[in-house]
Amino acid sequence: MKDITKIIERPIITEKGTMLRQDSNYVVFSVRGDANKIEIKQAVEDLFGVHVEGVKTMVVKGKNKRWGAHQYKRSTWKKAIVKLKEGESIEFYEGV
Repeated sequence: MKDITKIIERPIITEKGTMLRQDSNYVVFSVRGDANKIEIKQAVEDLFGVHVEGVKTMVVKGKNKRWGAHQYKRSTWKKAIVKLKEGESIEFYEGV
């Protein structure tokens, strides 16, 4: 059994994610690469005290980048888009 506090790495706060949150009640998280949908759902419900209706996951491939003459590759990571029950929300920052 994985530690439930380690499954959710961080929220992804972007313009697209904010629009999803306002229009459709979705929240976007960066999660562990080996986490499955059931574990992600349980982690969100336990950590934030909300009800989850569904979870969509995707693997975001790392991009090839350059720094002058040096080339490197960014890490591949997993994204989870979580649908919350109507009327519930998660606030990541206060006063905005």
